[in-house]
Amino acid sequence: MAAQLYETTSGRLFHAGAVAVITVGLPARGKTHASRSLCRYMRWLGVSTKVFSVGNYRRERLGSLSEEWFDPNNTKATTARIKVADECLDDLIHWLQTGGGQVAIFDGNNVTEVRRKHIHDKLLNNDIHPLFLEFICNKPDIILANIRSVKISSPDYVGWDPEEAVRDYKRRIKQHEENYETITDTTLPFVKNMNAGEQFIVNNVMGYLQSRIVYYLMNLHIHPRTVYFARCGNSLNDNSYKADANLSPEGEIYAEKLTEFMLAYHKEKYSKVPAEEKRPLTVWTSTQKKALETAIPFVNAGVPVRQQSVLNQLNPGESDGLTQEELEAKYPEEVAKLRENPYRHRYPRAESYHDLAVRLESVIMELEREKNDVLIIAHETVLRCLYAYLFDRPAKEIPFISIPRSFMIEITPSAYGCKESRLQLP
Repeated sequence: MAAQLYETTSGRLFHAGAVAVITVGLPARGKTHASRSLCRYMRWLGVSTKVFSVGNYRRERLGSLSEEWFDPNNTKATTARIKVADECLDDLIHWLQTGGGQVAIFDGNNVTEVRRKHIHDKLLNNDIHPLFLEFICNKPDIILANIRSVKISSPDYVGWDPEEAVRDYKRRIKQHEENYETITDTTLPFVKNMNAGEQFIVNNVMGYLQSRIVYYLMNLHIHPRTVYFARCGNSLNDNSYKADANLSPEGEIYAEKLTEFMLAYHKEKYSKVPAEEKRPLTVWTSTQKKALETAIPFVNAGVPVRQQSVLNQLNPGESDGLTQEELEAKYPEEVAKLRENPYRHRYPRAESYHDLAVRLESVIMELEREKNDVLIIAHETVLRCLYAYLFDRPAKEIPFISIPRSFMIEITPSAYGCKESRLQLP
């Protein structure tokens, strides 16, 4: 299941109550990336979710702090930072109790047993189920890559020289190391993520919702990669799903132009990148003729192409091939229901956008696992759902997201969300 299956009056799903996910670990271990990505996925499931970032609270209340503020021997600074973290925790609890939330993610370091015990007891006293996520990394190359790609662009280092920002952040990590205590209490529910996904240790995790959280995290990684979206070309019978028509002459020209543009763009993008950092391109497409034939020029160019039936367009059922006037004449009640709820409505023997979102779960998980660049060639209905997932858009907006055929969309996932560029096709 990769979309909300049902709705409840309380807004909470799976009879799971309120859950607080608490991150644990030294800086630059992937906590923020996992927090933001998990929040996006939970919302995709229909679970009311929010990230409470201790770092953001600190910046809002104390501003960007100098190195000595992170010295564990600086009692005044430590007291101030703990006070801010407690404010963040109190807001988290308030949101879960009165704000309609179900999953709250407490994004902070939380490196001592005493601190974790305080958080654990306070959550239980407020009838909130805690789940600790510890991020452990002992590989310097992974840590340095994370510092360079994420941390030096954070609000703490606006206007800094990149190399000086790296040195400062390394000093901050060193300061946290003095107090760091890994989780050893096996009575706690926790997940340990070792070296950015190389190994997972899962302890005392119970319930469907918490199991979904673990499942998602086991598919997540922090390696950089780019996802591209492109529409398939026009077919000889674009109005019919059942006809599964071949590409039209115009569609064949589009396929050639798309391939030329994509390969030239990808080559130029990596022209000045060291060989070990270059990522190969893979094309994913559906089993429908117009999508597969749009990808054939990539096959001829030696690019791997994978067909997946789950990427087939939304099935319109008995509305297939009908004009708007014909639909209103034949199915006036269905048209009214569609206008009322475009995301969940389905015509007779058809799929809804909700059905399509559920069907796309395997693709979503593959996207999270994928470490190379991917171009997805598919129908607009499919790309709308995937776009909504990546950009954390509400389900009700999915039917109205525009994916023009004249553009290729370049999406770059990062710790603080995805970035988008729309590239004009020739």
